[in-house]
Amino acid sequence: MSGAWVELEFIVDGDRVDAWSDALLASGALSVQVEDADADGADEQAIFGEPGEPPPAAGWRRSRLRILFEGDPRDPLAGVALLAQAAAIAGEPVPGRTERRAVAERDWVGETQAQFTPIEIGPRLRISPSWHPVTGPDLDRSIVLDPGLAFGTGSHPTTRMCLRWIERAMPPGLRVIDYGCGSGILAIAAARLGAREVVAIDIDDQAIASTADNARANQVTLEIRSSRDPAPAPADIVLANILANPLKLLAPMLESLVRPGGTILLAGLLERQVDEVAACYARCRIEVDQVDEGWACLRGTRQA
Repeated sequence: MSGAWVELEFIVDGDRVDAWSDALLASGALSVQVEDADADGADEQAIFGEPGEPPPAAGWRRSRLRILFEGDPRDPLAGVALLAQAAAIAGEPVPGRTERRAVAERDWVGETQAQFTPIEIGPRLRISPSWHPVTGPDLDRSIVLDPGLAFGTGSHPTTRMCLRWIERAMPPGLRVIDYGCGSGILAIAAARLGAREVVAIDIDDQAIASTADNARANQVTLEIRSSRDPAPAPADIVLANILANPLKLLAPMLESLVRPGGTILLAGLLERQVDEVAACYARCRIEVDQVDEGWACLRGTRQA
């Protein structure tokens, strides 16, 4: 490759995305990026459902295609032949309106890392990616964690709310279960802030491996288990930052993991889902603990 790239952008009907994408790649496009052409507008449409629910729609009504190809950005005809060939393969007319721009060589790794900066949770807790040096007073309160395949970097409101509760309200010396541990961020925070014992559980083997790696990097000891393993003994605190449907389906099991008088913290649900999730926890007195950017965090006490 020459290192000179051009990006071409145009809009197609949603049901023609696959045909166009295949045709563009067959015609020499290096990549095809698909986005909702109506994103952030009145016609924006969700296409992903929660686990256990069908997707709300098969695809967007209109899709914006961004294609990357090798060429001379100064050539006004760059991409014309490629687009014509793709249109012929897809059986579509050549788009009448396109946008074209040069793509300069950049430090892609550096730009990606620049998106992830330290996240201040509170006076005792800070989440920092490994490429940001941690020194001085921040050393003792920082959890070093890089974005990876498992959910949980501290940037999402649901994770931040759980971390705030751990920092603000978790008494030291207790046994904690983090169910759906993802990257292990909540389990690690609990261990760093004085939990006597922390059990981290997930259904995903990649999450289990990620949690183990992050625990080693932060020099904390966790008991890491698969959800396929036998259930652990009940704990003083159960953390579950997952999604509304799993929180509802798993309610009896999650309640059984909390000792009588213990605390359960539920996150991963929207404000509008509070009542339906809370109603599934018959043995816990559930209250809203925090709300952040339309997401809710619930706190409950297990009844005897």
